[in-house]
Amino acid sequence: MNSQQIINTAKMLVSNDKGLLAMDESNPTCNKRFTKLGIPQTEEARRSYRELIVTAPGLGEFISGAILYDETIRQFKKDGTMFVKVITDAGIIPGIKVDTGAKDLAGHPGEKITEGLDGLRDRLKEYYQMGARFAKWRAVIAVGDCIPSQSCIEANAHALARYASLCQEAGLVPIVEPEVLMDGGHTLEQCSEITEKVLRTVFNQLYTQRVILEGIILKPNMVLPGLTCSKQATVDEVADATVKCLLRAVPASVPGIAFLSGGQTPELASVRLNAMNVKFRSRLPWEMAFSFARAIQQPALEIWQGEESNVLEAQKALYHRAMCNRSARRGEYNSLIERNKT
Repeated sequence: MNSQQIINTAKMLVSNDKGLLAMDESNPTCNKRFTKLGIPQTEEARRSYRELIVTAPGLGEFISGAILYDETIRQFKKDGTMFVKVITDAGIIPGIKVDTGAKDLAGHPGEKITEGLDGLRDRLKEYYQMGARFAKWRAVIAVGDCIPSQSCIEANAHALARYASLCQEAGLVPIVEPEVLMDGGHTLEQCSEITEKVLRTVFNQLYTQRVILEGIILKPNMVLPGLTCSKQATVDEVADATVKCLLRAVPASVPGIAFLSGGQTPELASVRLNAMNVKFRSRLPWEMAFSFARAIQQPALEIWQGEESNVLEAQKALYHRAMCNRSARRGEYNSLIERNKT
């Protein structure tokens, strides 16, 4: 393990006001999104869509790293160029999703455990040889009656820490993603309490597994009320609650926090990230960046519709959303930037 190389890569992923593009949807998830828009659910359609993304002109101005899926990292442009080379040539660091999904946690109705540790060491070696320099593992924490349980939190935190340790052994920066889900009627205060508890448990496990904190990126949820909560929070309330929670739970040695969008609309994800950076950026020990999937991709996907003739317009939409989020990182995002799509 080259510790300094890992630390340098982690810093690069959150430097220059850039963020991560999550394009690591599994094939079934990608197919579901295609189905809603009448796009064929085929490998070639997925390849074409991913080529649209990786070849979008200027994307490297705003995106530091792209998280790929196993199928994606093995795919090529129509001209035979590997996606990994296209991404790297654009100044973007290739990454890879390595968990195998969240499965029901035995004995705990309504709760999940993320799997994928079996054989992970060998898979990480292969991905490194293919050009990946960071990886991602997502744990999902549901909120509801009597959940999350302590056992669910601890099981997922332990798996995240073991994954992170294996990543660093293989020379990869681990993206550590414990997501407290937005689904449900929980309040902002409940989300804050649970998120803090989850993060404290995760960092305790990372320490136990001897993970170098300077060589990770944390990918947490923003602190938000549940989607069906009767009292929704203002942008400033979300910013205050999120940063307060993170300051209580995230060590200063972590170089960056790259928020997931978690089902927020593209505009809301940007405006909330912007508020955090406006109010707190100069006083925080870590960078506050983004690692968005749908909040960057969805407008482009809706424009593309599987049609080659729509590629350029879709790429413009992708570029625009990436630009908006870079502006949000700087605390400069506003309605004028949002509307300026030329």
